[in-house]
Amino acid sequence: MAGNDPTSASDGPLGVAILGFWHVHADGYAQEAAEHPGTRLVAAWDPDPERGREGAARLGVPYEPELAAVLARDDVDGVSVTTATSEHPEVIAAALDAGVHVFTEKLLAGTEQEAADLLKRAAAQGAALVVSLPRLAEPTTLAAARLLDEGALGRLTYARFRMAHDGWIGGWLPERFGDPATAIGGALADLGCHPVYLVQRFLGAEPERVDASYARVTGRGVEDNAVVTMRYPDGAIGVAEASFVTTPGAATFELRGTEGSLLSGFGSEVLLGKGPRLGGDAWTAVALPEPGEAPFALWVRAMRGAAAAEVEANQRAALELTRVVVRANTAAL
Repeated sequence: MAGNDPTSASDGPLGVAILGFWHVHADGYAQEAAEHPGTRLVAAWDPDPERGREGAARLGVPYEPELAAVLARDDVDGVSVTTATSEHPEVIAAALDAGVHVFTEKLLAGTEQEAADLLKRAAAQGAALVVSLPRLAEPTTLAAARLLDEGALGRLTYARFRMAHDGWIGGWLPERFGDPATAIGGALADLGCHPVYLVQRFLGAEPERVDASYARVTGRGVEDNAVVTMRYPDGAIGVAEASFVTTPGAATFELRGTEGSLLSGFGSEVLLGKGPRLGGDAWTAVALPEPGEAPFALWVRAMRGAAAAEVEANQRAALELTRVVVRANTAAL
């Protein structure tokens, strides 16, 4: 297969297969593969034949009924994994063992050990493994990080991030997201991953304490309303919130420091700052940079043998995210 030797691919577009249509982002990642100049869609697979055939038909690519057959194709250099989270360890391991590069939806795996094992396997095979953590590259995140680095907020004491949508009251989120055996959690383990890794980006990967409160507004088998608090050794507190039962949806954050604060998404689409170095006593719009490199674009570069430092940072963030989500799930019991 093309993926056995990461340096063997031609200068033409790399072949990408879609593994699984369980996740709602499957078609979106497929579109990225179709539109990126460095990749092309070549095949699709799903453990559910009906779902797989329907997905492949939407994408206009062949459906392969057997995972091994997809991984053995000469035109497959990499795979985009959007199976159920519970299937990630087996599916990703199979791809890596076949020498195929992997781009995957978060969570990387349901346990820290499984995630660590996959990263070790990728390193041993020399395969590019990148996890989709897109909000690290958003303009608001980049602007906030720059201001924090410049000291505009002083010492950061509080970080709160919220991601929410109306998936289970609007009727568009698939019922399979409510199966605890395959989803490995609910709102926090899916949508809430973004707030968790953003808190970690600003306050640190390793909180000394993690507490969680999960609720079930719609009565399904997993939480649809969740709040996680993270306490850090220096006294800072991080809050990650997620919901499948919020109208309108929300993507908000606030960073509070000893010398300034930032707000985004609270009734405004701009990033607002307040403090001596952020416009004084009035909330003032902060200039935003261009978006950073998208995770999929990073993966494409990595398949070509570039971006080693960026891939290492992505993998480290994915492992740290898994660790905190597991701690939150345990704390909520």
